[in-house]
Amino acid sequence: MDQPNGMMPPAAQKNTLMGILCYLGPLVIVSYLAAKDDPFVKFHIRQGLVLFAIEVILWILTSFFWQLYMLWPLYDLIDLALFVLSVLGIVNVVQGKETPLPLVGSWGNSFPL
Repeated sequence: MDQPNGMMPPAAQKNTLMGILCYLGPLVIVSYLAAKDDPFVKFHIRQGLVLFAIEVILWILTSFFWQLYMLWPLYDLIDLALFVLSVLGIVNVVQGKETPLPLVGSWGNSFPL
C-alpha cells in the first residue's frame, strides 16, 4: 500500500477518509454518497450506520424520558460505549481491517446497501 516515498496512493487515502467518516455520526451519509461502491467502505458504512442508529434511538429515548434522572448514568455509559466503538472502528479503518465491532458489528448486515 505504501509507495516508495512513504505516501499512500490517492485512492487508498480516499478510502481511508471515507471509512473514518463512517464512524463520525451523521457523516456516514457522506461516505455513503461518495463511496458506496467500494467494498471496504461499504463494510464500514454498515458498521457506522449501526452506531448512528443506536445514537438516534438513545437520543429519542432521552428526549421522552428526560425526567427519569436515575437513568442518566445508564445513558452516559451507553454514550461512552458508542464512543469507544467509534474509536475502535476508526482504528480498524486506518489499519485496513474489516473487523466487525464487538457486540453490535453483526447488526451491520441488517442494512441493505
